[in-house]
Amino acid sequence: MKKNEDEKIPFTGHLEELRKRLVACFIAIGIGFVISYGFKEKLFDILSHPLISAMGADDKLIFTGLPEAFFTYLKVALLSGLMLAAPVILYQFWVFVAPGLYQKERRLLVPIVFLSSVFFVGGALFGYFIVFPFGFKFFLGFASETIQPLPSMKEYLSFSAKLLLAFGLVFELPLIITFLAKLGLVSVDFLKKNRKYALILFFAGSAILTPPDVVTQIMMAVPLMLLYEISIIGARVFGKEKAKESDKVVSE
Repeated sequence: MKKNEDEKIPFTGHLEELRKRLVACFIAIGIGFVISYGFKEKLFDILSHPLISAMGADDKLIFTGLPEAFFTYLKVALLSGLMLAAPVILYQFWVFVAPGLYQKERRLLVPIVFLSSVFFVGGALFGYFIVFPFGFKFFLGFASETIQPLPSMKEYLSFSAKLLLAFGLVFELPLIITFLAKLGLVSVDFLKKNRKYALILFFAGSAILTPPDVVTQIMMAVPLMLLYEISIIGARVFGKEKAKESDKVVSE
């Protein structure tokens, strides 16, 4: 059953709908922030654990301004609130675009929201458990008898939050491409033919999203390449029938 083309929503209606979705997102983030603020010190200890483990036994994080620790804890609670609200944010996004989909495609919203949350959290955990330990050892390796690293709370939070969010977002790639294939917007043949251009974009994007060092860039680009291949499999399995048929014709 197709969407009713006659029931077109005016532009102001779209703006009102967008406002409602944004309000719901901000409320979810606010609730997550309030909950997280009660555990702000523990959350920062967990977040900074990979760096503390890579540092020496007597090394500690510092803060160079009087309000720095206070505002850092606020940002940690906000980051945690954002992570807790991620399922709600993803749900609001998909519900906002749902009116432009066919009825059959709208049934995919619930599994898409669930998988979006799983992929986002999986990407953040990959950054935390895999990338952080290697990256921090690389950076701290420049220390010497005359050079001592003194990372501050503010700098570390900014660095780690950027990487966690970046890895969470890039791990959404298979889901996004599979969804586009389901809509018939991309095909397996298209993805295979443009693999080399995707590789260039992955390394360029990794250079932008990660610090200016080769180690973390490679550790983001390589998973992106693997995720792209997973996306091709997803497009082949869940893509539209007409896209699959066109792939058969091309292969023949």
